[in-house]
Amino acid sequence: MNNINRLFLVIAIAILGQYAVAQPPARKRENSEKQESTTYNIPMTERAKSQYPKSEVPQEVVWKRDLYRVLDLEKEKNAALYYPVEPIGNNMNLFTYIFRLILDNSITAYAYNLDGYESFTPDNKVNPQDMLDNYRIYYESGDNNSFIVGTSDIPSGEVLSYYIKESYYFDQRTATYNHRVTAICPVLHRSELSSEVTKYPMFWLNYDEIAPLLARQPVMTSSYNNVSSMSLDDYFTKHSYEGEIYKTVNLRNLAISQYCKDSTEIKKEQEKIEKQLADFEANLWNSAKKAEEQPDDSAAVADKKEKKSTKKAVAKKSTNKEKSVKSSSKSSNSTNSGNGAARVSVRRQRR
Repeated sequence: MNNINRLFLVIAIAILGQYAVAQPPARKRENSEKQESTTYNIPMTERAKSQYPKSEVPQEVVWKRDLYRVLDLEKEKNAALYYPVEPIGNNMNLFTYIFRLILDNSITAYAYNLDGYESFTPDNKVNPQDMLDNYRIYYESGDNNSFIVGTSDIPSGEVLSYYIKESYYFDQRTATYNHRVTAICPVLHRSELSSEVTKYPMFWLNYDEIAPLLARQPVMTSSYNNVSSMSLDDYFTKHSYEGEIYKTVNLRNLAISQYCKDSTEIKKEQEKIEKQLADFEANLWNSAKKAEEQPDDSAAVADKKEKKSTKKAVAKKSTNKEKSVKSSSKSSNSTNSGNGAARVSVRRQRR
């Protein structure tokens, strides 16, 4: 009897061991199928990238100001970057899209440094496997050093905000004032052992590099019109987002929260920076308008002087004519008076 029990025990252990060994490949196949069914990204060739119109910030401009904003995805204007949390057909949120592009080696992620500034240099590139390990994202190794991550394992639901960098600049060559997004950083929100939420800025993306691919991904921006008539690139180019300034590029390399005492001062500083940007643009166009109203062209000035002198000459001639007419009138009156006096004298002599 004891031998039979031992035999059953050995068989049970063998079955469990076989199941445990077989489970990871099964999940691997399942994740691979999911990835293939939800992959809509076709790598963009260098020729296609060269045909995409670039709008990089010029290197030589007379005025430029760089600042950083935080986009809260719980706000209505930014919800287009968060929903759908998991792909529905061809629709997917921003993080799912860029996450797939990173795993496909279509775009490059760059490390988020302690100072918060981006550095798009080769030595600052992020290894995709290190990213998966650091943020505890479940994955399987595929062929050719690739990584397979199931749709449900992508932490798109935990990316609740983004950091973006904007550049405001005046280009003297084209006499235009522009501002555009130059970098994007997804921020992971996680609550660990305590209920307190910890924010993890994951990596920086060079917007000029990802713009051609963002232009290929449609996004729905309205709850009232469910047509995806705008691309992710249009969304950022048209500044359809809403975000508060948390840092500017400054000499002391300080964020706003580092030199403001409380939330009230932070709010005032943010409003002050927004006003400075608006005032600069308004004064720029007002100065141009005044320059158009007051031309300093030498030919125009000479023409203006000539018209003024002609007007004075005509006025002087008119004045002289009026004086001549008055003088003639007085002379005529004087002659008539003399003739009347002579007639009276003659009549008196006849009497």
